[in-house]
Amino acid sequence: MEFYHSDDNNKLRHIINWIVDIIVVIAFAWFLAYSLGTQIVIAGHSMYPLLASDDVVMMDRLAYDFGHPGRFDVVVFQREDRKMNVKRVIGLPGETVQIKNEEIYIDGEKLKQPAGLGRVSLAGLAEKPVKLGEDEYFLLGDNRDSSEDSRFSNIGNVSGSQIQGKVWFRMLPVVKMELIRSK
Repeated sequence: MEFYHSDDNNKLRHIINWIVDIIVVIAFAWFLAYSLGTQIVIAGHSMYPLLASDDVVMMDRLAYDFGHPGRFDVVVFQREDRKMNVKRVIGLPGETVQIKNEEIYIDGEKLKQPAGLGRVSLAGLAEKPVKLGEDEYFLLGDNRDSSEDSRFSNIGNVSGSQIQGKVWFRMLPVVKMELIRSK
């Protein structure tokens, strides 16, 4: 009798281990999907040539839970009208941003931009120096002549709480699949 009793315990232990394994796998999959798997569809051409309209990118929600956006990071932020936008970080908290003679100046010094980011023909609000608060960022689209960004009053300076995450991967179209890196 002792032999059969121990076999029942082994079956029960095996079932419990199997259930725990399933729960762990589901929790891990949910964590990955929530943190790294948020899909954003690009609307418009403001981030061209990096991203085109209808590209699908993945956003890392946890990137800024343990750090802060850096200069030239491509971020997703939520506008006041609740729409999600993708732009590039140009100005960081506490800095002064100004656009003059089609160039960007940070704290009075000309910003050395990565190749491919064009000149800024329309300065908008940044025609005069824009002082960023302790939790504010100045964002621009890569396609500077066709971007609604921090230069305009309906967007303005973006608070850290509006920034939802960092764009890290383009998944569609498949022929353009790639990691998105800060320049």
